[in-house]
Amino acid sequence: MILEFFRRGDSAMDQIDARVATMINDARHSFDLATAAVLSGADAAQMREEVEKTDHRINEAEQQLRQELVVHVAVQGSSDIGTVLGLTLLIKKIERIGDQAKNILDLTDEGVSLVGAPDLDGFLADRTTISDMFTETASLLTDPDEEKVADFRRRADDLRHHCEGKVREFMHSDEPGHYAVPRAILYRYWKRIAANLMGVVTTAVEPVQYIDYTDHGATDITDD
Repeated sequence: MILEFFRRGDSAMDQIDARVATMINDARHSFDLATAAVLSGADAAQMREEVEKTDHRINEAEQQLRQELVVHVAVQGSSDIGTVLGLTLLIKKIERIGDQAKNILDLTDEGVSLVGAPDLDGFLADRTTISDMFTETASLLTDPDEEKVADFRRRADDLRHHCEGKVREFMHSDEPGHYAVPRAILYRYWKRIAANLMGVVTTAVEPVQYIDYTDHGATDITDD
């Protein structure tokens, strides 16, 4: 498992661990900025400048980590290949979350704003839940606890199903398209983020063959 890889006391791996946590924090930063533009009326142009800078940092970190993992395998041999593969997939999930934040911000290009909407409180509550889960994800990677991991995965899966239910609700809504469609799209992005956060933690604690699955491979949780 990836977490055992980090616990060896290898200084190079400690640095990789720290940069993975930084990537998660950057992804949260982008998510918070993007949702602030849609839900709170923050200036979209200012948010975009910072989101693009943050996304660039995430992409650079992913590329550097890939290179360092290749070097690690070349130096240390193939015994770590499964864990390195898992870590490569883990950082790709974080990069995808950054992309979803950009997609959320792109809604403002179409004039989407939920400021003052009658259902705004529900969106704000779900946004806070997701944002807090970024911090939990980073914490579980650096200091995992079996019970906390299991609880996080349960709550992330519940959130994923909640968002999926909201997508279906708005798809079948009698409200006009300009009301229902942006809400369905936003929840679709949030569902993907919840799935990827769950996937990051799952990738860290499960053997490589169960990456992107739960229940020992029975349930596919991939949602790009």
